[in-house]
Amino acid sequence: MTTLETSPYLCGLMRGAINQVVILAILTFMLASCKSQFEKVRESGDPTEVYEQANVYYDEGDYLKANTLFELVLTHYRGKKEGEQLYYRYADTQFKLARYLTAAYYFERFSATYANSEKREDADFMTAHSYYQLSPSFRLEQQYTEKAIDAYQKFVNFHPQSEKVAECNDLIDELRRKLEKKAFNSAELYYNMANYKSALHSFENLLKDYPETPDAENIRYLITKAAYNLAVDSYYEKKKPRFIKAVEYYEEFIKRYPTSKYKKELDVLNSKSIQEIKILSNV
Repeated sequence: MTTLETSPYLCGLMRGAINQVVILAILTFMLASCKSQFEKVRESGDPTEVYEQANVYYDEGDYLKANTLFELVLTHYRGKKEGEQLYYRYADTQFKLARYLTAAYYFERFSATYANSEKREDADFMTAHSYYQLSPSFRLEQQYTEKAIDAYQKFVNFHPQSEKVAECNDLIDELRRKLEKKAFNSAELYYNMANYKSALHSFENLLKDYPETPDAENIRYLITKAAYNLAVDSYYEKKKPRFIKAVEYYEEFIKRYPTSKYKKELDVLNSKSIQEIKILSNV
């Protein structure tokens, strides 16, 4: 029988296994000795070292590492002079990492905690700007659009001399336009579903909420058509007053837009409304 010592095959296997163990040991040693500066600082437990290295990463633009280290010492530096810069930079890393809801929370907290800070103006603007980043398509829920508008308006009121006021006003207009577009979309949906009563109500509210809308002519055109269609679809006892109302909407439209591209179409509807009113009056 061939022994372990004399078997070339087994000896080869043993040499291969030994080589793998040696390589693994070397790699383990190298990994341990080459532990990153970040890991060493993170595991050090030294708040000063963690804070200083976090600032280095922040200044270098490595916001993920900076954020991780800042978070470790937030509590330690609360109430201390370093806390102001730490808190602002921590909020800013949240924004840079696209964690906008968290960023808004910490920028707001910064302004409340360090009300007299030189960074207060920036923090107030970034609160609004964080909500702005969360503002979705006009087709979706507009909770964060409204929060952004409120925060920008608060900034303008609190920092009226700021260089950012003009930018805030432009962004407010942009966000309000999105809310207006959503309101128009909802009203138009009612109209397309032949729910003319709800469409009328929604279009009229749209004009009240956004009196300077550039879509006023189109909205009043749809209001006039919705009023006519509502009268047509109404029960007998409601037809006459609703046709009269449709005529009033038409007259208001023509008064405002006498040369409108919609005039011929609405003229036809108005003639039909007047004819219906005469018939109903005679009955």
